[in-house]
Formats: sequence, C-alpha cells, structure tokens
Amino acid sequence: MAKKNISNDDLLANIIKGIEEVKGNDIDILDLRAIDNTVCDYFVICNGTSNTQVNSIVNSVQKTVSKELKDKPWHVEGTENGEWVLMDYVNIVVHVFQKHIREYYNIESLWGDAKITTIQNKY
Repeated sequence: MAKKNISNDDLLANIIKGIEEVKGNDIDILDLRAIDNTVCDYFVICNGTSNTQVNSIVNSVQKTVSKELKDKPWHVEGTENGEWVLMDYVNIVVHVFQKHIREYYNIESLWGDAKITTIQNKY
C-alpha cells in the first residue's frame, strides 16, 4: 500500500479523537523528533480500564482514522490479550495500555528527553 501524504497533525488529531470517543484515559503525546535515531516522530500513549476497553480504544482509533483520512495502521499487535496494544502508523506509534501495565512498563520514563503533551479528558 502506498503511503498517502497525511500530515502528522491531522493523524494526531484523529487518533486523539478516536481515543476520546470511547473515554480512553491519561492521553500523552511524546514528541520524539528532536531525539536522534528514533523509530517515529510521535508516541501517543493512553490507557483503558480493561482489556475490553483497550480493544475498544484500538477499534475506535482505526475507525476514526480510516473514516476521516482513509488510512490504516501499518501494523497492530497485542489485541489478543488487550493489555498493551501497539498501533504503528509509521510516523506515529500508538500505545494503548491497561493502567497497571502502563505503570509497570512506564515507557514515558524511557523517553525522558521527549517533549510530553498531556491531553486533558473532556469527560
């Protein structure tokens, strides 16, 4: 599939919209562009309260991005157990966790040099 020219801002906005549609919690955007040798430009990290909600968040993000931008993730993994699902949109990687798994891995601390933007819940 040829990659479309979709701006990171448009993709970020639609990913956030998809997360918020199903009440994903604690949304952080890590801007990795100023860090050398990163695999992408942004990480979007959020969490749900159960494996059902984690998978609902993933489905909502895919549906929103597909509908609005006609794009789909290059790769998705982790939906089998719904504890940590990774969605790879090439320039943006989305991590959807269950809260206790997010706290355990604490990947925000691994990218301490990244600029972190926290999105306030609208509910």
